[in-house]
Amino acid sequence: MEEGSAEDLDRRLLRGRYAELRMLYYIGKDLTRWMEQCAEMTAALFTGRRIRPETFGIYLVEHIPAPVRTKLEGWGVMDYCVLFRRAIGLHAVFNEIPPVEGFSTEFLRRYHRYVDQWYEQRLKDSGCDRPQLGDFVFDLYASGEYTLLLEQSWK
Repeated sequence: MEEGSAEDLDRRLLRGRYAELRMLYYIGKDLTRWMEQCAEMTAALFTGRRIRPETFGIYLVEHIPAPVRTKLEGWGVMDYCVLFRRAIGLHAVFNEIPPVEGFSTEFLRRYHRYVDQWYEQRLKDSGCDRPQLGDFVFDLYASGEYTLLLEQSWK
């Protein structure tokens, strides 16, 4: 393989990894907002339990409802548990996603290991109770689906 093509391949790999990080960051931002809203809305229902935003992150990763799993798979998301873990982990560390120059090439090559650990650490630090299967019922909507549901409810 020529040297120039190996460098080009490496550049494309790093560009792709940064694009993945950006995607994970924005998914994590949405998930974090959702987790906070869930904890706020259910706090009064679970007196005596330590319900925190992380409780809902765990539930989403470990006990995803079948209709949500089916919808994600229909959208082509097969490894949704890893996607959610990494998105939550990444957003636990960054308030804003740094520009590509803010990351070392070694981090971009191996970021998966870091964000997996950041997710685990966030759970440990939260001190939340682990949710049980059936504790919560929810569905997941894309923006367009949610808008359509709202429009139908107004009629």
